[in-house]
Amino acid sequence: MKQMNSYLALILSAVGAFAITALLGYVIIPWLHKLKFGQTILDIGPKWHKKKQGTPTMGGLMFIIGIFCSAAVVLVCYSMTVSRAGLDSSEKTKLWAGLIMALMFGAVGFADDYIKVVKKRNLGLSIIQKTILQLIICAAYLTSLFLAMDKDPYMFIPFVGNVSLGIWFWILGICVLYGAINAVNFTDGIDGLCSSVTATAAISFIIMAVVHKAFGIGIVSAALLGGCIGFFVWNKYPAKVFMGDTGSMFLGGLVVAIAYAFDCPIILILTGIIYFIEGLSDVIQIGYFKITHGKRIFRMAPIHHHFEMGGWSEKKIDTVFCAVNLVGGIIGVLLMYYGGFSR
Repeated sequence: MKQMNSYLALILSAVGAFAITALLGYVIIPWLHKLKFGQTILDIGPKWHKKKQGTPTMGGLMFIIGIFCSAAVVLVCYSMTVSRAGLDSSEKTKLWAGLIMALMFGAVGFADDYIKVVKKRNLGLSIIQKTILQLIICAAYLTSLFLAMDKDPYMFIPFVGNVSLGIWFWILGICVLYGAINAVNFTDGIDGLCSSVTATAAISFIIMAVVHKAFGIGIVSAALLGGCIGFFVWNKYPAKVFMGDTGSMFLGGLVVAIAYAFDCPIILILTGIIYFIEGLSDVIQIGYFKITHGKRIFRMAPIHHHFEMGGWSEKKIDTVFCAVNLVGGIIGVLLMYYGGFSR
Protein backbone atom coordinates (compact mmCIF):
# COMPACT_ATOMS: atom_id res chain seq x y z
CA MET A 1 0.00 0.00 0.00
CA LYS A 2 2.85 2.34 0.84
CA GLN A 3 4.37 1.82 -2.61
CA MET A 4 0.99 2.33 -4.31
CA ASN A 5 0.57 5.61 -2.41
CA SER A 6 3.98 6.68 -3.65
CA TYR A 7 2.96 6.16 -7.25
CA LEU A 8 -0.29 7.98 -6.57
CA ALA A 9 1.74 10.92 -5.26
CA LEU A 10 3.63 11.07 -8.56
CA ILE A 11 0.38 11.07 -10.53
CA LEU A 12 -1.22 13.74 -8.34
CA SER A 13 1.85 15.95 -8.60
CA ALA A 14 1.91 15.74 -12.41
CA VAL A 15 -1.84 16.14 -12.86
CA GLY A 16 -2.00 19.00 -10.36
CA ALA A 17 0.81 20.94 -12.05
CA PHE A 18 -0.69 20.33 -15.49
CA ALA A 19 -4.18 21.44 -14.46
CA ILE A 20 -3.04 24.58 -12.63
CA THR A 21 -0.69 25.62 -15.43
CA ALA A 22 -3.12 24.95 -18.27
CA LEU A 23 -6.04 26.67 -16.52
CA LEU A 24 -3.93 29.69 -15.59
CA GLY A 25 -3.53 30.30 -19.31
CA TYR A 26 -7.12 31.53 -19.39
CA VAL A 27 -6.27 34.13 -16.75
CA ILE A 28 -2.62 35.11 -17.20
CA ILE A 29 -2.51 35.39 -21.01
CA PRO A 30 -5.41 37.91 -21.20
CA TRP A 31 -3.81 39.74 -18.25
CA LEU A 32 -0.49 39.98 -20.09
CA HIS A 33 -2.32 41.20 -23.20
CA LYS A 34 -4.07 43.85 -21.11
CA LEU A 35 -0.77 45.03 -19.66
CA LYS A 36 0.71 44.95 -23.18
CA PHE A 37 3.55 42.75 -22.00
CA GLY A 38 4.42 41.68 -25.54
CA GLN A 39 7.70 40.24 -26.77
CA THR A 40 10.02 42.48 -28.80
CA ILE A 41 11.72 40.50 -31.56
CA LEU A 42 15.41 41.09 -32.26
CA ASP A 43 16.28 42.41 -35.71
CA ILE A 44 19.22 39.99 -35.94
CA GLY A 45 16.93 36.98 -35.68
CA PRO A 46 15.10 35.16 -38.50
CA LYS A 47 12.93 37.68 -40.36
CA TRP A 48 9.85 35.46 -40.14
CA HIS A 49 9.97 35.77 -36.34
CA LYS A 50 8.79 39.36 -36.74
CA LYS A 51 5.22 38.08 -36.99
CA LYS A 52 5.56 37.03 -33.34
CA GLN A 53 6.00 40.64 -32.31
CA GLY A 54 3.63 41.45 -29.46
CA THR A 55 3.00 37.86 -28.36
CA PRO A 56 2.72 37.99 -24.54
CA THR A 57 5.88 37.06 -22.68
CA MET A 58 6.52 36.25 -18.99
CA GLY A 59 4.08 33.35 -19.39
CA GLY A 60 6.49 31.27 -17.32
CA LEU A 61 4.49 32.55 -14.36
CA MET A 62 1.89 29.95 -15.32
CA PHE A 63 4.05 26.90 -14.77
CA ILE A 64 6.04 28.46 -11.93
CA ILE A 65 2.80 28.68 -9.95
CA GLY A 66 1.61 25.28 -11.16
CA ILE A 67 4.84 23.40 -10.49
CA PHE A 68 5.61 24.99 -7.13
CA CYS A 69 2.08 24.67 -5.73
CA SER A 70 1.61 21.09 -6.87
CA ALA A 71 5.07 19.90 -5.80
CA ALA A 72 4.87 21.67 -2.42
CA VAL A 73 1.41 20.33 -1.52
CA VAL A 74 2.14 16.76 -2.60
CA LEU A 75 5.56 16.75 -0.91
CA VAL A 76 4.07 17.88 2.39
CA CYS A 77 1.23 15.37 2.19
CA TYR A 78 3.61 12.59 1.16
CA SER A 79 5.94 13.28 4.07
CA MET A 80 3.09 13.42 6.58
CA THR A 81 0.86 10.57 5.48
CA VAL A 82 2.66 8.18 3.16
CA SER A 83 5.88 7.64 5.05
CA ARG A 84 5.86 8.17 8.79
CA ALA A 85 9.59 8.56 8.67
CA GLY A 86 9.12 11.13 5.95
CA LEU A 87 12.02 12.27 3.83
CA ASP A 88 15.42 12.42 5.50
CA SER A 89 16.74 15.87 6.33
CA SER A 90 19.29 15.85 3.51
CA GLU A 91 16.67 14.99 0.89
CA LYS A 92 14.30 17.63 2.27
CA THR A 93 17.02 20.25 2.01
CA LYS A 94 17.89 19.28 -1.56
CA LEU A 95 14.27 19.41 -2.70
CA TRP A 96 13.09 22.52 -0.86
CA ALA A 97 16.32 24.43 -1.46
CA GLY A 98 16.06 23.45 -5.11
CA LEU A 99 12.49 24.73 -5.41
CA ILE A 100 13.45 27.99 -3.70
CA MET A 101 16.53 28.36 -5.89
CA ALA A 102 14.38 27.90 -9.00
CA LEU A 103 11.98 30.57 -7.73
CA MET A 104 14.88 32.96 -7.15
CA PHE A 105 16.21 32.40 -10.67
CA GLY A 106 12.68 32.92 -11.93
CA ALA A 107 12.60 36.24 -10.05
CA VAL A 108 15.81 37.35 -11.79
CA GLY A 109 14.27 36.36 -15.11
CA PHE A 110 11.10 38.27 -14.21
CA ALA A 111 13.12 41.41 -13.50
CA ASP A 112 14.91 40.99 -16.83
CA ASP A 113 11.63 40.48 -18.72
CA TYR A 114 9.96 43.37 -16.95
CA ILE A 115 12.72 45.78 -17.91
CA LYS A 116 12.56 44.57 -21.51
CA VAL A 117 8.81 45.08 -21.65
CA VAL A 118 8.83 48.49 -19.98
CA LYS A 119 11.71 49.74 -22.17
CA LYS A 120 10.12 48.12 -25.23
CA ARG A 121 13.41 46.64 -26.34
CA ASN A 122 15.32 43.38 -25.97
CA LEU A 123 17.72 44.80 -23.39
CA GLY A 124 16.90 43.97 -19.82
CA LEU A 125 19.38 43.53 -17.00
CA SER A 126 22.97 44.04 -18.09
CA ILE A 127 25.15 40.95 -18.43
CA ILE A 128 27.09 42.00 -15.32
CA GLN A 129 23.93 42.57 -13.28
CA LYS A 130 22.42 39.26 -14.33
CA THR A 131 25.67 37.37 -13.73
CA ILE A 132 26.13 38.80 -10.23
CA LEU A 133 22.56 37.91 -9.25
CA GLN A 134 22.89 34.41 -10.68
CA LEU A 135 26.20 33.79 -8.88
CA ILE A 136 24.73 34.97 -5.57
CA ILE A 137 21.84 32.51 -5.95
CA CYS A 138 24.25 29.71 -6.92
CA ALA A 139 26.38 30.38 -3.85
CA ALA A 140 23.36 30.48 -1.55
CA TYR A 141 22.04 27.18 -2.91
CA LEU A 142 25.41 25.42 -2.64
CA THR A 143 25.80 26.74 0.91
CA SER A 144 22.44 25.25 1.88
CA LEU A 145 23.52 21.87 0.48
CA PHE A 146 26.89 22.05 2.21
CA LEU A 147 25.37 22.84 5.60
CA ALA A 148 22.94 19.94 5.28
CA MET A 149 25.69 17.40 4.58
CA ASP A 150 26.81 15.08 7.35
CA LYS A 151 30.06 14.24 5.54
CA ASP A 152 32.50 15.78 3.09
CA PRO A 153 30.97 17.04 -0.16
CA TYR A 154 30.82 14.36 -2.82
CA MET A 155 29.35 13.58 -6.21
CA PHE A 156 28.20 10.26 -7.60
CA ILE A 157 29.83 9.27 -10.89
CA PRO A 158 28.46 6.15 -12.66
CA PHE A 159 30.81 3.14 -12.49
CA VAL A 160 33.12 5.10 -10.19
CA GLY A 161 30.98 5.71 -7.11
CA ASN A 162 30.87 8.61 -4.68
CA VAL A 163 33.83 10.88 -5.29
CA SER A 164 34.94 13.37 -2.63
CA LEU A 165 35.00 16.89 -4.08
CA GLY A 166 36.53 19.11 -1.43
CA ILE A 167 36.94 22.61 -2.81
CA TRP A 168 35.70 21.35 -6.18
CA PHE A 169 32.21 21.16 -4.70
CA TRP A 170 32.11 24.94 -4.96
CA ILE A 171 34.03 25.37 -8.21
CA LEU A 172 32.20 22.62 -10.08
CA GLY A 173 28.90 23.68 -8.51
CA ILE A 174 29.15 27.27 -9.70
CA CYS A 175 30.13 26.13 -13.21
CA VAL A 176 27.33 23.57 -13.46
CA LEU A 177 24.65 25.85 -12.06
CA TYR A 178 25.61 28.95 -14.01
CA GLY A 179 26.17 27.02 -17.22
CA ALA A 180 22.95 25.02 -17.02
CA ILE A 181 20.76 28.00 -16.17
CA ASN A 182 21.95 29.90 -19.21
CA ALA A 183 21.93 26.85 -21.48
CA VAL A 184 18.25 26.27 -20.72
CA ASN A 185 17.69 29.96 -21.42
CA PHE A 186 19.33 29.53 -24.86
CA THR A 187 16.94 26.66 -25.61
CA ASP A 188 13.97 28.99 -25.32
CA GLY A 189 14.13 30.40 -28.84
CA ILE A 190 11.23 28.94 -30.83
CA ASP A 191 7.66 27.95 -30.02
CA GLY A 192 7.36 24.96 -27.72
CA LEU A 193 11.05 23.98 -27.71
CA CYS A 194 12.14 24.65 -24.13
CA SER A 195 8.91 23.36 -22.57
CA SER A 196 8.89 20.14 -24.63
CA VAL A 197 12.60 19.42 -24.20
CA THR A 198 12.30 19.99 -20.44
CA ALA A 199 9.33 17.61 -20.37
CA THR A 200 11.55 14.85 -21.79
CA ALA A 201 14.20 15.62 -19.16
CA ALA A 202 11.50 15.35 -16.48
CA ILE A 203 10.46 11.94 -17.83
CA SER A 204 14.03 10.67 -17.43
CA PHE A 205 14.18 11.99 -13.87
CA ILE A 206 10.86 10.35 -12.99
CA ILE A 207 12.09 6.99 -14.27
CA MET A 208 15.30 7.34 -12.23
CA ALA A 209 13.28 8.24 -9.15
CA VAL A 210 10.94 5.26 -9.51
CA VAL A 211 13.75 2.79 -10.21
CA HIS A 212 15.70 3.94 -7.15
CA LYS A 213 12.62 4.52 -4.93
CA ALA A 214 13.47 8.22 -4.61
CA PHE A 215 9.83 9.29 -4.59
CA GLY A 216 10.50 12.73 -3.13
CA ILE A 217 12.61 13.57 -6.17
CA GLY A 218 9.99 11.88 -8.32
CA ILE A 219 7.26 14.16 -6.99
CA VAL A 220 9.17 17.30 -7.97
CA SER A 221 10.08 15.78 -11.36
CA ALA A 222 6.43 14.83 -11.96
CA ALA A 223 5.34 18.39 -11.19
CA LEU A 224 7.96 19.62 -13.66
CA LEU A 225 6.56 17.28 -16.32
CA GLY A 226 2.96 18.33 -15.69
CA GLY A 227 3.81 22.03 -15.68
CA CYS A 228 5.75 21.81 -18.95
CA ILE A 229 2.96 19.93 -20.71
CA GLY A 230 0.37 22.35 -19.34
CA PHE A 231 2.39 25.27 -20.69
CA PHE A 232 3.04 23.53 -24.02
CA VAL A 233 -0.73 23.62 -24.61
CA TRP A 234 -0.38 27.40 -24.94
CA ASN A 235 3.22 27.59 -26.15
CA LYS A 236 3.16 25.11 -29.05
CA TYR A 237 3.38 26.52 -32.57
CA PRO A 238 1.94 29.06 -33.17
CA ALA A 239 2.56 30.18 -29.58
CA LYS A 240 -0.09 32.17 -27.77
CA VAL A 241 2.41 33.04 -25.05
CA PHE A 242 6.17 32.89 -24.43
CA MET A 243 7.73 31.81 -21.13
CA GLY A 244 10.35 34.58 -21.20
CA ASP A 245 13.45 34.56 -19.03
CA THR A 246 11.00 34.30 -16.13
CA GLY A 247 10.19 30.76 -17.16
CA SER A 248 13.42 29.55 -18.74
CA MET A 249 15.56 30.54 -15.76
CA PHE A 250 13.11 28.87 -13.38
CA LEU A 251 13.24 25.66 -15.43
CA GLY A 252 17.02 25.82 -15.54
CA GLY A 253 17.19 26.10 -11.78
CA LEU A 254 14.79 23.22 -11.25
CA VAL A 255 16.43 20.71 -13.60
CA VAL A 256 19.80 21.38 -11.96
CA ALA A 257 18.25 21.03 -8.51
CA ILE A 258 16.80 17.64 -9.46
CA ALA A 259 20.18 16.47 -10.78
CA TYR A 260 21.77 17.59 -7.50
CA ALA A 261 19.09 15.74 -5.55
CA PHE A 262 20.45 12.56 -7.17
CA ASP A 263 23.96 13.65 -6.06
CA CYS A 264 24.94 13.50 -9.72
CA PRO A 265 24.81 16.95 -11.35
CA ILE A 266 26.84 15.74 -14.34
CA ILE A 267 23.94 13.45 -15.35
CA LEU A 268 22.34 16.61 -16.71
CA ILE A 269 24.75 16.35 -19.66
CA LEU A 270 22.63 13.38 -20.79
CA THR A 271 19.17 14.07 -19.41
CA GLY A 272 19.49 17.62 -20.74
CA ILE A 273 21.78 16.94 -23.68
CA ILE A 274 19.89 19.44 -25.84
CA TYR A 275 20.64 22.18 -23.28
CA PHE A 276 24.30 21.20 -23.46
CA ILE A 277 24.32 21.27 -27.28
CA GLU A 278 22.48 24.61 -27.40
CA GLY A 279 24.86 26.25 -24.95
CA LEU A 280 27.95 24.75 -26.58
CA SER A 281 26.83 25.87 -30.05
CA ASP A 282 26.60 29.45 -28.83
CA VAL A 283 30.06 29.32 -27.23
CA ILE A 284 31.58 27.77 -30.37
CA GLN A 285 29.92 30.35 -32.62
CA ILE A 286 31.16 33.29 -30.56
CA GLY A 287 34.65 31.86 -30.15
CA TYR A 288 35.04 31.00 -33.83
CA PHE A 289 33.68 34.42 -34.85
CA LYS A 290 36.29 36.20 -32.73
CA ILE A 291 39.19 33.96 -33.74
CA THR A 292 38.44 34.21 -37.49
CA HIS A 293 37.39 37.86 -37.32
CA GLY A 294 33.87 37.45 -38.65
CA LYS A 295 33.44 33.88 -39.91
CA ARG A 296 30.69 31.61 -38.59
CA ILE A 297 30.27 27.85 -38.21
CA PHE A 298 26.49 27.91 -37.87
CA ARG A 299 24.03 29.96 -39.89
CA MET A 300 22.90 31.34 -36.55
CA ALA A 301 23.34 30.31 -32.93
CA PRO A 302 22.01 28.77 -30.75
CA ILE A 303 21.81 25.71 -32.97
CA HIS A 304 18.01 25.52 -33.25
CA HIS A 305 18.20 28.73 -35.30
CA HIS A 306 20.80 27.08 -37.54
CA PHE A 307 18.29 24.38 -38.49
CA GLU A 308 15.46 26.88 -38.68
CA MET A 309 17.36 29.02 -41.18
CA GLY A 310 18.16 25.81 -43.09
CA GLY A 311 14.47 25.27 -43.74
CA TRP A 312 13.31 23.18 -40.79
CA SER A 313 9.91 24.09 -39.40
CA GLU A 314 9.57 24.88 -35.70
CA LYS A 315 7.47 21.74 -35.25
CA LYS A 316 10.19 19.59 -36.83
CA ILE A 317 12.87 21.13 -34.63
CA ASP A 318 10.75 20.50 -31.53
CA THR A 319 10.18 16.88 -32.51
CA VAL A 320 13.79 16.07 -33.42
CA PHE A 321 15.29 17.88 -30.44
CA CYS A 322 12.88 16.16 -28.04
CA ALA A 323 13.74 12.77 -29.54
CA VAL A 324 17.46 13.45 -29.11
CA ASN A 325 16.96 14.60 -25.53
CA LEU A 326 14.84 11.54 -24.76
CA VAL A 327 17.57 9.25 -26.09
CA GLY A 328 20.11 11.07 -23.93
CA GLY A 329 17.80 10.66 -20.96
CA ILE A 330 17.44 6.91 -21.54
CA ILE A 331 21.23 6.56 -21.63
CA GLY A 332 21.37 8.57 -18.40
CA VAL A 333 18.83 6.28 -16.73
CA LEU A 334 20.83 3.20 -17.77
CA LEU A 335 24.10 4.70 -16.54
CA MET A 336 22.60 5.46 -13.15
CA TYR A 337 21.09 1.98 -12.85
CA TYR A 338 24.03 -0.10 -14.05
CA GLY A 339 26.61 2.38 -12.78
CA GLY A 340 25.88 1.56 -9.15
CA PHE A 341 23.72 4.44 -7.95
CA SER A 342 21.94 3.72 -4.66
CA ARG A 343 20.22 5.78 -2.00
